[in-house]
Amino acid sequence: MGHFKYSDREYKRMKNNNLNLADLTRKDFPLFQNESTIQQKLIYLDHAATSQKPIQVIKALENYYSFNNANVHRGAHQLSQKATEEFEAAREITASFIGASSTKEIIFTRNATEAINIVARTWGDNELKEGDEILLTLMEHHSNLVPWQQLSKRTGCVLRHIGITQSGELDLEDLHAKLNKKTRLLSLVHISNTLGCCNPIAKITDMVRSFGCLILLDACQSLAHQTVDVNSLNIDFLAGSSHKLCGPTGVGFLWGRQRLLEKMPPFLGGGEMIQEVFLEKSNWADLPHKFEAGTPAIGEAIGMGEALQYLKSIGLDNIHSWEQKLTQYLFEKLNSIDGVKIFGPDPEKDLHRGSLATFNIEGVHANDIAELLDSKGICIRSGHHCCQPLHRHYGLNASARASLSFTSTHKEIDYFIEELSSSIAFLRKNS
Repeated sequence: MGHFKYSDREYKRMKNNNLNLADLTRKDFPLFQNESTIQQKLIYLDHAATSQKPIQVIKALENYYSFNNANVHRGAHQLSQKATEEFEAAREITASFIGASSTKEIIFTRNATEAINIVARTWGDNELKEGDEILLTLMEHHSNLVPWQQLSKRTGCVLRHIGITQSGELDLEDLHAKLNKKTRLLSLVHISNTLGCCNPIAKITDMVRSFGCLILLDACQSLAHQTVDVNSLNIDFLAGSSHKLCGPTGVGFLWGRQRLLEKMPPFLGGGEMIQEVFLEKSNWADLPHKFEAGTPAIGEAIGMGEALQYLKSIGLDNIHSWEQKLTQYLFEKLNSIDGVKIFGPDPEKDLHRGSLATFNIEGVHANDIAELLDSKGICIRSGHHCCQPLHRHYGLNASARASLSFTSTHKEIDYFIEELSSSIAFLRKNS
């Protein structure tokens, strides 16, 4: 698999010509091409929901299905060997991207939701008993709430929830107060998809380790925006999703410490995850294949590997730096609009916060705003963002969210703010 890489010369040219990361990368995305004026463009401000895909990823998918389409691990012929080689190369890329110690620690899944469910259904069912406690937070996505609720019903374990501060950050004092000798797992988001706050994971893990507690990290909103190293963070499990990483839908991954994964039983039974099958019993395959029953999303995993290489070629530090500037600019512009309330910490104070702004407008419904903006070619999110408990905490049933990426520009933000102001005025006049 030949991976695309930006050269040092291109970065030097960008800096010498006073260009930015969007100028360098937008040409790679078909969605942003063949548009002459800002009014005719589709302004995509929903990157937190799913990322756009660069041509390098699209070509990787096309190449697999056109020339290397075969099942992996099962055939001796050349097509199967080539497919297996590229599939396992994607696993190596994923392991390297998060600083995993071994490719055995990378389990390919359908998405991050499945990754969390694997831990709940295998580690949870196997290790937890009535009275054991799991700590979650008020800001969690439903994917990091529902599996634990189901586990609680099966095992009798107790779920406890950490609150948030007035500024929309995790309440570390509440976390410390709820930790005890019964706490077996802390499962939390790295960057909130609604509040945008970046939880101080290294500090949190230092706090909980003395209780013998494991940590699962939902890194869906952080992996594409800043460097994430599982060993530096001192966590035990991590869930990631390709479609938020400029990769294809339908594939994600679970990372877990090898010693934990080896003790966990398989999630699904069938082909690929076995070593030997008899009529009465079966023996499981070694890691990581023990958790990968059936034919996997081969082309999609290869595409995810290409996407991770693409992000690395840009440089996660470069991505974070550019998005940080854009987020500060977005907040500045939103705060200039009368009646707008933004949730979560200010980007001037939380330098690692997500490149998104979730907001509410007094007297105006978020869905109406999103619909009017869409008529102007501007795509934002409206609704509860799969965080209903958090919205109830704020007394809301919906909010609006604009989320950025390294392809976003100041000009797009200006146009968004202009049309947002116009939409608010229209709705208020006609309410």
